[in-house]
Amino acid sequence: MSSDTAAPIGFPEVAGDKGLKGGALGLLSSVVVGMASTAPAYSLAASLGFVVAAGGSLLAGTKAPAVLMLAFIPMYFIAIAYQELNKAEPDCGTTFTWASRAFGPVVGWLGGWGIIAADVIVMANLAQVAGSYSYTFVAEVGSILGMDWSGVGELADSTSWSTVAGLIWIAVMTYICFRGIEVSARLQYALLGIEVVVLVIFAVVALVKVYAGTAESYSLTPELSWLWPGGLSFGEVIAPGLLTAFFIYWGWDTAVACNEESDDPGTTPGRAAVISTLLLLVTYALVSVAAVAFAGVGTEGIGLGNEENASDVFAAIGPEMFGDSLLGKLGLILLAASILTSASASTQTTILPTARTALSMGVFKALPSQFARVHAQYLTPTWSTIGMGIISAVFYLLFTLVSPNLLAALIGSIGLMIAFYYGLTGFACAWFYRKNLTSSPRNLVMQGLIPLAGGLIMLATFGYGLQQFLLPDWLTDDDGNNVTLLGQGAVGVVGLLALGLGIVALLAQRMVAPGFFRGETLPRRGSHDLVLAGVAGAGTDVHALRMPDSGLPELIIAPDRSNLPEGEHVADLTTHHEVSPEVDK
Repeated sequence: MSSDTAAPIGFPEVAGDKGLKGGALGLLSSVVVGMASTAPAYSLAASLGFVVAAGGSLLAGTKAPAVLMLAFIPMYFIAIAYQELNKAEPDCGTTFTWASRAFGPVVGWLGGWGIIAADVIVMANLAQVAGSYSYTFVAEVGSILGMDWSGVGELADSTSWSTVAGLIWIAVMTYICFRGIEVSARLQYALLGIEVVVLVIFAVVALVKVYAGTAESYSLTPELSWLWPGGLSFGEVIAPGLLTAFFIYWGWDTAVACNEESDDPGTTPGRAAVISTLLLLVTYALVSVAAVAFAGVGTEGIGLGNEENASDVFAAIGPEMFGDSLLGKLGLILLAASILTSASASTQTTILPTARTALSMGVFKALPSQFARVHAQYLTPTWSTIGMGIISAVFYLLFTLVSPNLLAALIGSIGLMIAFYYGLTGFACAWFYRKNLTSSPRNLVMQGLIPLAGGLIMLATFGYGLQQFLLPDWLTDDDGNNVTLLGQGAVGVVGLLALGLGIVALLAQRMVAPGFFRGETLPRRGSHDLVLAGVAGAGTDVHALRMPDSGLPELIIAPDRSNLPEGEHVADLTTHHEVSPEVDK
């Protein structure tokens, strides 16, 4: 068997077809999916206030834009790690697959769980925003048409009605994801286009009014110092601020999770991830500076330091910025439309990576085999997609019933999940390529130093941020009461419970199907391992053969060893004992 047919790229056991629709996404489509997954408008609306202030006191204040720009650095570093790992192994399991290769099945499984947990948790926030803004959007449309639909708008403040609308959004987006990746991508072009255009309009109007002197009395003139984090405490301000900012950037990895459906699985997704992070940096820098300048960071009115504005800064700023004129009402409609399309788009693109992570875990027997099923016509994961929708709806209902205030706690806890699995990916990249780093300066920097630095920043941020999030007074509700669970800050507790539940699920799966955890379906390997062509596919109990300590995964050794480099040998994967060619005859 030739190397071209055995494994065109990466390791043979993942080169097999999972049943997804290959070639469906080009570079532009992948960038759109990656950016739409971050939900720029919603992410800024729901998070910027928490970067500016927390617990009733200033956090980053006017330096909130600096924190967002600072968060870009580790995000970019991790995007590089994704790009490098994807070149070697373009598997839709991403962190799950790569961490399993680098550190073994237990760490890899927890990496996959981190992706699933973060996505399920965020769905509650997305559904809540999409549901609430559905009523707001309808009311604004009625207003510009001269109709009194204020009763519909009041439903936006109703937890029950917002929950109903949110559940409908989850069901609709789950169905769209089920119908096919191309349908999903086409919808994202429209949704992301509306979102970006409105954000630019918002920023331009805000800055024009500030410089023209027609903004609020407490508006501020932008300064270059806003873009530099000097004077901020890492432990008390930067770390928790970064975890919230990570949430704002998070989502670009969806482009990589859809790698097996792209036109060039080894190249296109990684490029899309890097391009997405760069475009997000420009967008967030512009909009955050405009928002801070127009609203200020005070605790009164629309100030971003006002706790009442923290959960949705655009809802607070919009009416004051656009006014009651016909043009102003149109601006409010567009702003409401951008948040609605942003939340709904991200609801859809949150389902995509989770379903594909679960699909990969199912293929490699890390989850029940039902998760490996793909629809024969739509070529999308079946159990993984529908299951993601059902689990998200249940989680959303549970948190809403326990306390709507907990929804605000989810953003920080999602940041913990993001720091966990993004950081793990950075470490996995450096370890996977460890014996290849000295081959060139480029490999040392791109495959070693940058991913390792990204992982270390994520680890430090996780530790310091968790310490702050566990403080009982970290988050307060509208009445000034501390939002806690088990006597500790709800933000930190939710994050720890999510990780703890993952350990319980791991132990349960290990008891039911131990093959994956014995390294039989997804064995540890590094970039220095050469792979013997014709080895068993994923999910079998037959031990693959490999040749250790030389070369790159793209070099596949023929079964007759005809292209085996001089001085090397073939070893059994588990025992590392040399194996003669006769075993293949």
